[in-house]
Parts: sequence; C-alpha cells; structure tokens
Amino acid sequence: MTSSNARKGGAAAKLTEVQALAETPFGADRSPIPLYHRIYVILREGIMNGTYQVGETLPSEAELMERYRVSRITARRALDELSDEGLVARARGRGTQVSPRAVPQVGGAPIVAGIEGLMANLSIIGRQTTVTVFEFGFVEAPDLVATEMALAPREIVQRAVRVRSLDGAPFSLSTTYVLETIGRTISQDDLATVPLIDLITRSGTMIVNVNQTITATLADDVTAQRLGVQPASPLLKLRRVFYDSDRAVYYVDLFYRPDRFEYRMTLARGDDNKFRLDRR
Repeated sequence: MTSSNARKGGAAAKLTEVQALAETPFGADRSPIPLYHRIYVILREGIMNGTYQVGETLPSEAELMERYRVSRITARRALDELSDEGLVARARGRGTQVSPRAVPQVGGAPIVAGIEGLMANLSIIGRQTTVTVFEFGFVEAPDLVATEMALAPREIVQRAVRVRSLDGAPFSLSTTYVLETIGRTISQDDLATVPLIDLITRSGTMIVNVNQTITATLADDVTAQRLGVQPASPLLKLRRVFYDSDRAVYYVDLFYRPDRFEYRMTLARGDDNKFRLDRR
C-alpha cells in the first residue's frame, strides 16, 4: 500500500469518527468537573494517542462550541489549557496546532502481569464475547505507535477499531496496530470471530513479552457513543505492546467501562518482605 493510500485511510477513519458523534448533550450528566477541563482532557488524549499528529490543526473554537454545545469562553479555555501545557501552539489565522513538544516521552517501569495468565485470559475473553469491527485498514503508524514499536518513519501497519460486548452490552473498545507482514494474514472477518492474539499466533509469531501500562482517561465523543456512555465518562485505559523474541509486533490501546470490567492482580510477599506480582 502506498503512503497516499494510507493517508486516505487515516482521513476516512477521521470522517468515520465525525459521523459517529454521540447524540447525548455534553455535560448532561451534571459532573462536577468543569466543562472546559473535560474538553481539555478529551483533546489531550487525542494528542497523546496520536489521533492528532504533530503539526495537525485541532478543532477551532467554533467547532468545539458546535460539537459540545458550550460557550466560546469554555472552548477557548480548553485550548488555552493545552497551550499552557506546551502541547499546542496557537496563532491567529492558523488555528491551534499540535506542538513538537507533544511527542510522548516513553519512560517508567511498566506494570507487568504474568505472561502465561495474560495470554490465556486474552484468548478466553475473546471466545466468550462478541466483537463489532468499526474500522479496518492499513495506515501509516501514528507517532506514538511508531515510537513504542520502534518502527521506521511512515511505516505501514494494520489498524483496527473494535468493540467487545458481553450479553449484548459493550464493555471495551480497542484500537490495535499490527506489523504489516502479520496484518496481511488477518482479514476483517477474522477479527470479528477470532481473538487477535490467536490470529497472531496462527501467523507463526510467538509472543514472549508484553509491556503494559494502566491509567485512566475520559471518553471522547466517538468512544462514548460506541461504549454506550456519556461523553467525558471515566474509563480504565490499558496500553499493551507485545513482542516476539526481538521486536514489537502488536500495539493496542484498550478502553474499558469501569462498571463492566475489573482488572485484578495478586501480590505475594517475598523473602525480602516486599510485595511483588504473584506469577503462579
């Protein structure tokens, strides 16, 4: 696939997002969090996860006013917060553009779960739930993904956005990026019926290590609509990078509804009196 086609795929994905905006009025849940801060968090998440690339223009004040049904003061303050943090540069006539300073800094020790248990759980969850594939294609890896996976500039990866449901109700949304050589062996229909971890194994790739980060975020418009929650609702966020013996092969951002999902770990006391993950 050419870079031009990849860019078209990215543009189509963003068009899909615009078309999928939630119908629920922003702020209807009467959260104590100020509206400007909720918009700031949503935009910041978009910057940090690569939805908005360095140099790309964010929605204007007028667009934010229309999308979230807020005042200009609220929209302006959300953008000002991003500017004060150094994530964007604002200039009259050019709008608000993502700053090079926004490139995520990778660091800190990841939370590591027992790989045997993790792999088994991923496969079991995949078989006990249903999946809807919203987006599927081959695109240039976003900056964050390229950094985490140590990819070459503008390298092509398979990207898919899926929602997983249990008993007919959604509980997670995942955005996955897989090396092109592996992705070409996986179809959209495969992703709707077979756990991705099983598909990667079927391609002949053996996962030997996983780095995991756990945090929290707020649901943007599209994620909220697809998970059936209010915009800016709190979500559990897991980021995982899967490796074979010497390279990253698979990156995923997972968003979970906290009312439908729990992440549990068992800690065991060692001989040095310190608690660590129990890998048994």
